[in-house]
Formats: sequence, structure tokens, C-alpha cells
Amino acid sequence: MQYILLVYLVFALGIFVIPRWLKKHVGIVLAVVQALFFVYFFSRISDATNGSGLLTVIEWLPQIGLNLEFSLNGLSLVFALLITGIGTLVFLYASAYMKSYEGTDKFYFYLFLFGGAMLGLVLSANLIQLFVFWELTSFLSFLLIAFFHKKELARKAAFQSLFVTAFGGLLLLTGVLLIGSVVGSYSVGDWLQHAQSIKNSKLYVPGLLLILAGAFTKSAQFPFHFWLPGAMQAPTPVSAYLHSATMVKAGVFLLALLSPVLGGTDEWTYIITLVGVTTMFLGAYFSITQTDLKAILAYTTISSLGMLVLLIGIDTTLSIKAAILFLFVHAFYKAALFMVAGFIDKKTGTRELSKLGGLYKHMPITFVISVLALLSMAGLPPTLGFLGKELIYEAKMQSPGISSLVLILGVGGNILMVAVSMYFMVKVFLGKEGDYPKKSNEKGFLYLLGPGVLTLLSLLLGLSPAVLGDALVEPAISTIRKEMIDIDLQLWHGFNDVFLLSLLTVMVGMAIFIIVYKRKQFLVKWRSINSYIFSIKFADIFSKSLEGFLNFSERNTKRLQHGYHRYYILTVVLFASVLLWFQVYVTRNWVFDIQFSLTPLYISGLVAIVACSALYAAIAKSRLATIISMGVTGYGISLIYLYYSAVDLAITQILVETLIVVMFVLVLQRMPHFSTLSSKLTRVRDLIIAAFFGSVMTVLAIKALHVELSEPISNLMLENSFVKAHGKNVVNVILVDFRALDTLGEVTVLVIAAMGVFILLKTKKA
Repeated sequence: MQYILLVYLVFALGIFVIPRWLKKHVGIVLAVVQALFFVYFFSRISDATNGSGLLTVIEWLPQIGLNLEFSLNGLSLVFALLITGIGTLVFLYASAYMKSYEGTDKFYFYLFLFGGAMLGLVLSANLIQLFVFWELTSFLSFLLIAFFHKKELARKAAFQSLFVTAFGGLLLLTGVLLIGSVVGSYSVGDWLQHAQSIKNSKLYVPGLLLILAGAFTKSAQFPFHFWLPGAMQAPTPVSAYLHSATMVKAGVFLLALLSPVLGGTDEWTYIITLVGVTTMFLGAYFSITQTDLKAILAYTTISSLGMLVLLIGIDTTLSIKAAILFLFVHAFYKAALFMVAGFIDKKTGTRELSKLGGLYKHMPITFVISVLALLSMAGLPPTLGFLGKELIYEAKMQSPGISSLVLILGVGGNILMVAVSMYFMVKVFLGKEGDYPKKSNEKGFLYLLGPGVLTLLSLLLGLSPAVLGDALVEPAISTIRKEMIDIDLQLWHGFNDVFLLSLLTVMVGMAIFIIVYKRKQFLVKWRSINSYIFSIKFADIFSKSLEGFLNFSERNTKRLQHGYHRYYILTVVLFASVLLWFQVYVTRNWVFDIQFSLTPLYISGLVAIVACSALYAAIAKSRLATIISMGVTGYGISLIYLYYSAVDLAITQILVETLIVVMFVLVLQRMPHFSTLSSKLTRVRDLIIAAFFGSVMTVLAIKALHVELSEPISNLMLENSFVKAHGKNVVNVILVDFRALDTLGEVTVLVIAAMGVFILLKTKKA
């Protein structure tokens, strides 16, 4: 499976080097590659659904639980088929849709690489590895949403989606690390084996909340749903692929994957169920008041994602069954409708409902395809959407604890989905002919191939659901529930409570549609009520919060990064002094037992000279006198090194001191005349801070002589210097062998600095 991802990378990079004559067909070429992978995964159905599926482990860092692990089982197979199958149709669609745009090489590169990243995500059996692909999909989504980067709205939407999903990814990583610390591994298989230990751990709740936050941001759940409508600034193939069938389903996949590990608790059930049903209802509620085709589809996508999360939160075999089936239902009709919306926009020049109407005369095939897709979205027979809705209602009625709330909001959301589906169909294709900016036509086979295939599949699988159930739904449920499940999918379940709820949903939904369509003022008032009730929009809160943070950062940056180097140094020295003195106070029981001695007298005298020179350098008014005093201090210290047999240090100190003195003399003599720029109060302040810091460093140095937390590392150097490094001079061995990379870095810095000085000296004046 790792080779599949490698092929994706190779083909993505190959886009930039293919011959010019093949450039205009690159979408079709990539569609063929996607189709081949679809055939491969389809051919592995029996292997993937047999027991625990296929597992590939490549050792990387097994000591810390990091290996490359790929798993193809019933759940990952469902997503792999959706990614490659719908990807094939989307790339065929994109080859026609993107024909007139510039920069399509980058577009296809991003989109194809995204397909590989999404496959890597669903095939990952190690959660750290999954996180890498998770963030890669967020980054590539950002690039695709910002494809029309000259538009300000596209740039803002791209940043908003990246910020929300990438931040959620970091929360996910934190949660994975917390739960992983309980198990001592990040492998999904190890988590499954220790599921009960995880749930009994005190880290379960914080880890769960963080993982859920990551899943909710990715799958646009309330209150993180606001980024998805903005993402409609992307080209339509991106919306059809990322924002209906793949990326936004990543959070759903993660919840399904970890359901056996983290599910079965009250926290899991109530949090996920409430968030899911709230998202489902709000998405459907706001969809009917939108005026742009892609905006309508974006909000209905939010509603559908909420439904999927809700079903996983209910966490019964029936709800998981409904969720897996609805994965296919939603992917089929939503990808088809997005492609239809893009086709209509291309052929008429608009996506605004107020300008559309009567398109069935000019686009009859598109009309038939749209009707089938909208019937599936509304959950009407004989499409697969009807079967999905029946199962969803049955699962909601069995919801533990909060079934009444779930059922009310869930039915309400489905009623609105029926209404918006009918409104979409009538406003776009029926009624009075619209005032189109372009003369509409239906030319373009590749535009309709994808939607046609998807709606036909929805119809055929709706009439024969057992084919889908036996081959894919049943193995996927068995993977999640960790037991063999035998399911029976039927289009007709007889007259029962579920059928009555479905009938009620359709009747009320049709009534709302008729009111909205016939009474135009009703929809206008509905929108005005929404703008009053929901005057605070989450997207606006995000923008204002970000703007406020940037303003806050700017103010504090000006306060802290003021440009006065003296204050930078004073701040660092002062805070270091305070912290060090605090540590000295905490360890105040230290016994001071050093015996001071003035012998040998010449060393004591040398120390006195060094101290006096340093003091004189601070108070001298002559620049030359200051330089000489500093030189005396440096040379005096080198003599002390020499006395204590640190010959290397002494030589280094003498060389450095000589260079500094020469440089200071050469440079400072060209500076303006020496003058007193500091006030007396400033100099007193500097003296106090210097004394404060100098005294604590003195105490620290003395105390360090008596601190032995472990065996000194110097013993290791002495023992191995000659034996392993063949050097008698321990200091040289440390620099050249034990600290080789550090020394290499220092030498490199010096060489670069020397080259810079040489170039400056050789540069002629202009």
C-alpha cells in the first residue's frame, strides 16, 4: 500500500514535466490513474473484508512506538473506493471545467496530491502517521481553496479553513499523545487491545475531548462549521471532491476508526450525539435561505456531516449501519450536485437562484440527473437516499438517553432537506425562464459524465441495496463493531413507525417548499428573522478575534521590541538575576565551607588588578583608557588560566583579546568624540543591576563547586580520551572528537564571517 502513495507522488510531480501536447489532457491521464487504483481496491474486496484485513508494518522507530503501518479493512476500503472512484469522475470533470483557466498544472498537482494524502489518511494504522496525512490534507485544501488567489474572498476563505482545520489537527495530535501515553503506543491495533485501560484512565476525558475537537473541526461540526461555506470560493471540482466526498469525511472516518476504543461511554455518546444533531439541524435550516447554488450545497453538506457524526455518536449496530450507508448516499448525490452547479454556472454565467429558471428546456439531461440527485438528497424512493433515511430514522428512535431530542431535531432537519431539494429543483429547472448572462446549452460530455454515473449508481443501488450491503457495508460495520455483523438492506420495510415518520417528513417538507415558493415575501421575512436572531456570525467572530489578536500583538510588539539594545540586555540580565537569586533562596540551607587563601600572593594581586581594571573601564571618560583597561582585564584572566594549566584556554583568550583590542582601537577612533550620554540616575541604576547580577553569578559559581548531582562527565572524558580518541590532550580531544559537530559549527560560522568581511573589504565604493 505504501507503493500506491509513492505512485501518487511520482505522478503529481510528473505533471510539471509531461510533454506540451499532453498538457491539455492531464486531467484525463490522472483520471485514468485514479481509475486503475479504484480497480485495484475493488479487486481486493475479498482480502480486505476477510477477518482483520490486510496489514503492512514497516519498522521506523519501534523503540518509541513509531512505525509506518498501513491497513486495508472493511472501513478503510469504503473510503478508499470513494476517494479513487469519485476522484476518477472529478478529474474527468475538471479536464473540461478547468480548460479556460491559467495555472492548471498547479491545480492538478494539488488535487492529485490531495487524493494521495487522503488515501494515506484512511489507510494509516498508526495515529501519528495518520496525523501527518491529516495535516497534509488541510494544507492542500488551503492551496486549492486559494486557487483564485487574486480574489480577496478566496484568500480569506483559504486562510480561515487552514486556521480552523490545522488548529484542530494540533488538538488531535495532543489528544493522541495523551491516549498514547496510557498504552505506550500509537498503533490503532494496540489501542484496540487496551481499550478498557484507556477508558479507565484519568487521561481518557481530556484525550477524548481533544480528539473530538480535531474531528469536529475537520468535518465542519458546530461551532466550527463556518469555514465550509467560505470554502466554496474554490473551483467546483474541489468542492465536488474535497468538500463533499473526501476531506470533510476525514473527521467521520476518525470517529468510526476510534469508536471501538473510545466509544461506549456517556461522554462519547452525549457529546458526539448533541454536536451532530445540532449541526444537522442548523445546516439544513440555513440552507433554505441561501441564494447561491454552491452555498445551498455547502450548508446541506454541513447538515449531512452532522447526521453522520450523530449516527456514530448513537453508537449502536443499527446507527453504524445507517452511517456507512449514508456515506455512499451523500457522496453520490452531493458530488453530482456540485458538478451540476458548476456546469450550470459555466453555461449560464450565474449561480444565483434569482437569475435562474426554466433550464429544463435548454439542459434536459442535466435536469434528469439533478432530479435523481435531489430525490436522493430528499430521501425519496426509489433512490439509495430513501433507504438511508429509513435506516437513520430507525437508528434515531433507538438513540440511548436523548432519543426524543435527537428524533425531533433529526426529523426537523430532514423536513428542511426535503424543502430545499424541491426548492432547488423548481427554482433552477422549472418555472419562468431566467435572465442568463450567457446563452445556455448542454454541450460538454465530460461535464455530465460524473453526475450521470453517480446518480445512476444511486438509483441502481437503491433498487438493489443488497449488492452494496453484502460487499461493503457489512464488512465496514464488522470492522467498527469488532464482530461479524449480518445485515439485510431492503428498499421497503413495510408500514411501521419509521415509514410514518418518513411520510410526515415528506408532507411537511413539501408544505414548507410550497409556502416558500409561492409566497416570496415569506422567504424574505425568514431571512430578515435569521439576520436578527443570528446577528452574530461565527465567521465574523473568527475574523474579529483574529484581527483583535493581531492588534494586541502589534501593540505588545512595539512595547517589547522597541529597538533599544540597552533595555534588551537589562531585561535579560535582570530577570536572570531574579530567578537565580530565587533559586539560591530556595536552596539556602547550603553550607558554605570553602577555605579562602591569599596564597600565592601573585595570583591574588593579579585578581585585584583585573578587578580594578574592570572598575576603571566602567568609570573612565577616555575611550583609549577604557580599551586599555578592558585589555588588562582580558590578559589578566588569560594569565590565571595559564597558572591553572589551561594552556589552550589561555592561548585562545590572548588571541581573542588581542583582536578585540586592535579592532576597538581601529573602530572607536573613528567614532564621534567621547561624551556622557547617560544621566547620573541611569548610571546608578546600571550599577545596581550589574552588582545584582555579578553577585548572584559569584554565589552560583561557588555553589557549583559543591553540587554533585551525578558522576562528573569529566571522568568519562579522561577515561576515553586516549583509549578511544588516541589523544593525550583531553581538551583537544573534546573539541575535535567528543564535540566534533559543535566545533564544526563554530568553524563554519567563523569561515562565513571571514568571507563576509573579505567581500566587504573588496567591494568598491559606488
